[in-house]
Amino acid sequence: MIEAGHIDKYFGENHVLRDVSCKFYPGKTNLIIGQSGSGKTVLMKCLVGLYEVDSGQVSYDGRNFSVMNIGQRKEIRQELGMLFQGAALFDSMNVEENVMFPLNMFTRKPMDEKLERVNFVLKRVNLENRNKLMTSELSGGMKKRVAIARAIVMNPKYLFCDEPNSGLDPITSNLIDLLIQELTYEYGITTIVNTHDMNSVLSIGDSIEFIYQGQIWWSGNKEEILHMGNKELNDFVFGTELTKRLRK
Repeated sequence: MIEAGHIDKYFGENHVLRDVSCKFYPGKTNLIIGQSGSGKTVLMKCLVGLYEVDSGQVSYDGRNFSVMNIGQRKEIRQELGMLFQGAALFDSMNVEENVMFPLNMFTRKPMDEKLERVNFVLKRVNLENRNKLMTSELSGGMKKRVAIARAIVMNPKYLFCDEPNSGLDPITSNLIDLLIQELTYEYGITTIVNTHDMNSVLSIGDSIEFIYQGQIWWSGNKEEILHMGNKELNDFVFGTELTKRLRK
């Protein structure tokens, strides 16, 4: 479990996160949702330590991440997987090299063990025998699946996904959502997904935190979200013509 306790974050005089407290559970797809500028990306960056909190704390299974030094944080960071918004693959590397990158950085395993692990995760994301393809030869959905393979190659306890469906068509987006959810359930990962995609919310939102103006405005799940009387939440949820029809 990852816990945020009474987090405040400022950028100059701009109070971006205001007393944010929430929990993210293992074996569930935990979603952070909200409008652009609401603070959801800042919250995710505080959780992984890319931003330091100004007050409050972040803890991983009871370990206070916020007070740790660089060496102590390194141990936890080796338990993290990260799926970046644009996949963030290295253009100069093929699929195998991209996925193996964290193993080369953080382990001293022999090549045959690393290759075995790479082949395992590539098969798990339905990219078996695509090792030697360059990123320029991949579709958008394939790039995201390579990025997911790289994110789970270290067998992480915690997985962070920043807008995983960005730039994808609806069918591919749904496949990526389901893949993330399957991996979460299969390995008991504490998965946090930062998204504004209502299709993702209604599909895989086991636990949802809605941020409004830097505050946790509502917490719940995909079964509850369409039936709330919260005006700000409803403005977000029913902001498209498609979701407006669900309200009728």
